[in-house]
Amino acid sequence: ISEQINAIASKYSGAVLLQKFDYFNALLVNTMDEEGNFIGGEFPLEENEHFNKLSVNTLMSDIQVPTNVYNKDPNILNGVYMSEALNDVFISNFQKDPTLTWQYFGSSAGFFRLYPGIKWTPDSNGVVSFDCRNRNWYIQAATSPKDIVILVDVSGSMKGLKMTIAKHTINTILDTLGENDFVNVIAYTDYVRYVEPCFKGTLVQADLDNREHFKLLVEELHVKGEAKVKKAMKESFRILADVTNGQGSLCNQAIMLITDGAMEDFQSVFEEFNWPDKKVRVFTYLIGRDMTFSENIKWIACNNKGYYTHISTLADVQENVMEYLHVLSRPMVINHDHDIIWTEAYMDSVLFKSKAHSLLLMTSVAMPVFSKKKETISHGILLGVVGTDVPLLEVMKLAPRYKLGAHGYAFLITNNGYILAHPDLRPLYIDGKKLKPKPNYNSVDLSEAEWEDTEDSLRTAMVKGETGTLTLDGRAAVDKGVSVFASAIFCVKNIKLLCIFFGMVLTRGHGQYMFFGNVSVEEGLHDLQQPDLTIADEWTYCETDIDPHHRKLTQLQAVVRYLTGKEPDLECDEILLQQVLFDAVVTAPLEAYWTALMLTESGFISAFLGTRSGLMRVIRYAGSEKR
Repeated sequence: ISEQINAIASKYSGAVLLQKFDYFNALLVNTMDEEGNFIGGEFPLEENEHFNKLSVNTLMSDIQVPTNVYNKDPNILNGVYMSEALNDVFISNFQKDPTLTWQYFGSSAGFFRLYPGIKWTPDSNGVVSFDCRNRNWYIQAATSPKDIVILVDVSGSMKGLKMTIAKHTINTILDTLGENDFVNVIAYTDYVRYVEPCFKGTLVQADLDNREHFKLLVEELHVKGEAKVKKAMKESFRILADVTNGQGSLCNQAIMLITDGAMEDFQSVFEEFNWPDKKVRVFTYLIGRDMTFSENIKWIACNNKGYYTHISTLADVQENVMEYLHVLSRPMVINHDHDIIWTEAYMDSVLFKSKAHSLLLMTSVAMPVFSKKKETISHGILLGVVGTDVPLLEVMKLAPRYKLGAHGYAFLITNNGYILAHPDLRPLYIDGKKLKPKPNYNSVDLSEAEWEDTEDSLRTAMVKGETGTLTLDGRAAVDKGVSVFASAIFCVKNIKLLCIFFGMVLTRGHGQYMFFGNVSVEEGLHDLQQPDLTIADEWTYCETDIDPHHRKLTQLQAVVRYLTGKEPDLECDEILLQQVLFDAVVTAPLEAYWTALMLTESGFISAFLGTRSGLMRVIRYAGSEKR
């Protein structure tokens, strides 16, 4: 990521505004007009196993632009041209680490550079609604955690289209918030009303449940009465001043004022609550075509370190709401805070159609990109966000399965206590004949999976970033749903700077004794290469990703080549190899036993055996046509 930052920021330093520049638009590539000419250029695509058999171009990235952004806008053309430097960086990254998946740059102007390049498919109406600036990874990287109070005018003058636009504006603001943010929504006329009375006087975490709850309540708002913004402003400042007991981020604080005008003398409120420090920013959104009160609304924003915007149609909402993110990012830019963020788990829409649910979940790691031009560095200009997607399966390799024991397992949670990976996390449900993701699959708290942690001591320790061990009595399923009680030891580690917390569960006493079989390499290799034997290819017996020459080897091939001395440079887990060689030797007589069984018994389809080292022997009695 730092290489990507340097590449793009150095190119932007000498930027001049282009009026014309041709680039590969992901929506238009390989599309022909009626005369057989390419509209968006010819862009070679090949099916790639690593990218879930999608057709991609691993030699080049391409550009996606949402329908609501003009793809020939000079700012878009200039940004695309300057970010061309990322092509070489993306390719180099992928060559160094072939486990990487998608790499990308989301521009503050609205375009999205994606590697490897693909052909983008619009929805059924021909619309490309994907806007990188709305994605969680972009918003979290672009801003620090924030406390937001949304104030909406529901007086009589807001009826009709104005109220529709105001509701859409609230929903769009809510969509820019994440689990590290806190929020409340207040409707006002001549009195102040919390849209959710249970949240009166406080802020709540802007997780998915609370955001969706607010959206439902906002839809029920009705207009009446006369607007008195002064009372609502006072209430908002009081909430933000009383942020304690973990009910706030204690970082950025802002009030979002959504109204069609303000007639009162409101200066005294700011003098009492916000001046001279101006700790709370005030962003104002003037709704409707009437500009009578625009100067008043603009004055409120400009005198409280905020941003004023005018929204006259529904189509204006998205672009205008996003402006507040750029303002909140400025202190990060000026102070050179390049924080790396990791998102909550989410389901890859491509994988969802082709993989088991345990392989579906991904997380994104991202980082902001700031302008390094000397003349604008003090202005705090956010150029965009760079990032890459990481399958959680890769992170879980921190705890090799064979080291955890029969009932042991590893898990990951976020800094908010939500599960990233856990054997009891089941994100899908069956709807008829289809598998569908559960509505809140990525906001399942650790306490819902680890029931034995009745005092939340494990969860609390992990969220605080503490490391160490904790012993709890737990229950584990062993066979046919039978459960046994066992004392489990929870080992907790903070993966520093990543906001991810890693835990392992081991049965008491596991690892106190280790069993090593004493077999020769020659004897083990002979049995390891029998046709009925395989080893777990998703385990890492030998590192095949480091050297490009090893990447096409299966784990079994890599093990054999290492043990025979053909690839002495391979990095292999010698303890695991010792175990798998022993298992190969001691299970070898099974083949003869199973063959004899087939001659004396009938009705068997197959016989199989798995061992703790990942070795598996299988013999199939029936022919392929009968299986």
